[in-house]
Amino acid sequence: MSVSSSRWDIFCAVIDNFGDIGICWRLSRQLASEHGVNVRLWVDDLASFQRICPQINVDEMQQTVAGVNIMLWSARTSWAEYSVADVVIEALACSIPMPYQQQMAKHDVKPLWLNLEYLSAEDWVEGCHGLPSPQPHLPLDKYFFFPGFTAATGGLLQETALQQHAQSFSADTVAQQQFWQQLDIKDPSYYAQKISLFAYDHPQLSTLVNCWRQSGQTILCLVPEGALATQLSGLYPQLSISRELVIDALTIKILPFMPQDDYDKLLWACDINFVRGEDSIIRAHWAGKPFIWQIYRQQQQAHLEKLNAFMLRYCAQMPVDTCEAVQQFWLQWNTDGLLDKSWQKFSANLVQIAEYNRLWRVALTANGDLASNLVHFVEKKFIMRRNFS
Repeated sequence: MSVSSSRWDIFCAVIDNFGDIGICWRLSRQLASEHGVNVRLWVDDLASFQRICPQINVDEMQQTVAGVNIMLWSARTSWAEYSVADVVIEALACSIPMPYQQQMAKHDVKPLWLNLEYLSAEDWVEGCHGLPSPQPHLPLDKYFFFPGFTAATGGLLQETALQQHAQSFSADTVAQQQFWQQLDIKDPSYYAQKISLFAYDHPQLSTLVNCWRQSGQTILCLVPEGALATQLSGLYPQLSISRELVIDALTIKILPFMPQDDYDKLLWACDINFVRGEDSIIRAHWAGKPFIWQIYRQQQQAHLEKLNAFMLRYCAQMPVDTCEAVQQFWLQWNTDGLLDKSWQKFSANLVQIAEYNRLWRVALTANGDLASNLVHFVEKKFIMRRNFS
């Protein structure tokens, strides 16, 4: 069996944000469009899916969008009606329904079962990537597949032409103007600095806003709908009404939740990008602009271990002063620290950060993209099966 003739099922459970479905949708589209894979994407929340892909019909249990067969995964799904795929991906800590697993176990040639893990920069990931995990309850093996930042992991999601599209957009003033008009920004050139702010809420947000409003330069802050936009509306009630507010040198504008392709353009068009979770941090890497990552917060500051692991890799080749500025602000942004002084240091290093991020992007691209690395892994497993059958 070849990859192009195989059928793949990807299971996605939308937990409490859009990163899970964002990752699974990008992966499914790329597998279908670039590798000719027959993909069936099982999703348990079509309403959230529709936020990032407006073509989704929330009333349809089965539909095809961008060459991907999209299936509603619910408690009422009768799994006996559906054949098991050749490759089964359990994405981002979801659990494949037991009736489906039982069907997998009945096959003489078992489906190749992959556990697509969350993104991590921790050292142990390299040692676990690609390893099988025998299941105690059924005669099945599940293989760990880790996205990551080194060649010893699965790499990051990146479509083949993504950077070319970004470069074309950055060189096309007409396309940029059309994009700003779409966001109801009449004169983007008026602003000395444009910042996208996609984040969870932060207890010291007002210190950062005050820093921007007193900066002495015109700043446009674009905030996609979400927890932080809600927090800002609480701080400045006018945002709840007009969705735009001018305070001294700062203009804040709340944006409706954006389809994925438009969000990519937002990252390309802004000078600084605040991102959160997993999907948006990956896209920020490819945008090549200065970015700040807000990792999903865990109890007892457990998230800081993962953040520090990433900063250790990301900042390894940075000039010392730039490294200190980046790490200080990132740590403040991912805890409850005051943000004004650390932001001033960060913003003083924007030119150096942008230059470094372009080199960092080249290094990440050399690791290969997640979808292609996944296909190569499956191909090798198929060849091994043929050789030992």
